[in-house]
Amino acid sequence: MVEIANRLAEVGGVVGVCLGGSRATGAHRPDSDLDLGLYYRRPLDTAALRLLAAELAGEPVEVTEPGGWGPWVDGGAWLTVDGHRVDWIYRDLDRVHRIWEQCLAGRFEIGAQAGHPLGVYSHAYAGELAVGRVLADPGGELRTLRERTRHYPEPLRRVLIDNARWEAPFILAGARKGAARGDAFHVAGCLFRAVGVLVHALHAHDRSWVLNEKGAVRAAGQLAVAPVDFAERAQALFSALGSTPGTLTAALDDAERLATEVVTAVHDTTGD
Repeated sequence: MVEIANRLAEVGGVVGVCLGGSRATGAHRPDSDLDLGLYYRRPLDTAALRLLAAELAGEPVEVTEPGGWGPWVDGGAWLTVDGHRVDWIYRDLDRVHRIWEQCLAGRFEIGAQAGHPLGVYSHAYAGELAVGRVLADPGGELRTLRERTRHYPEPLRRVLIDNARWEAPFILAGARKGAARGDAFHVAGCLFRAVGVLVHALHAHDRSWVLNEKGAVRAAGQLAVAPVDFAERAQALFSALGSTPGTLTAALDDAERLATEVVTAVHDTTGD
């Protein structure tokens, strides 16, 4: 991968390349994809990327323009190289810098993006660098920014915890109207959102980054601050949801108890 990363870094507009995902954190399986973040500044020479992708894959590969996959997963390409799935994922480096400044100021955005049902939390951009492994960085810019992102910003920590304090109870209370009508779709969506903000609060308290929804509940359950059996209880909310007012209300009761425990556990936003 280092050889591929170095060749990518020679393409016009590419500032550096970072290995991300499970391969960077050591949580990968043998069949896990290789995620390469291509940090770029415009103009990005996508024609050169297409030529390189075709050479590596041995066949033409669709390589998008920036923004080709949506507003947050910025675009890229899916390749198979020597039998391994390799994903190129664009990241506008100037945007990453701006979002890092937002993190330091205690601000974040949540953007709609295909494949991310909870939405993309903007600070995931910083987290990707913090937990990633820089493979190519001719100018040293990625490594410098990565060192900064490894220190979780206290303003961001506080705002994510405060957000869970009001949003989780609020959305669960609103879901009770849907439960009374047997509206499983609405209740399930509210439960998913509520668990999501609790997961972000638990990780923020631990000063650890959440990159996306995959595995986030299980990871939150392994944190020292998490309530007993958090992951199992959170997953159970969905496995036994049902579609009657009685079962939906029971699930919301369980969710409110879990939310209360999480909010109590993360009440200290500045200590430890």
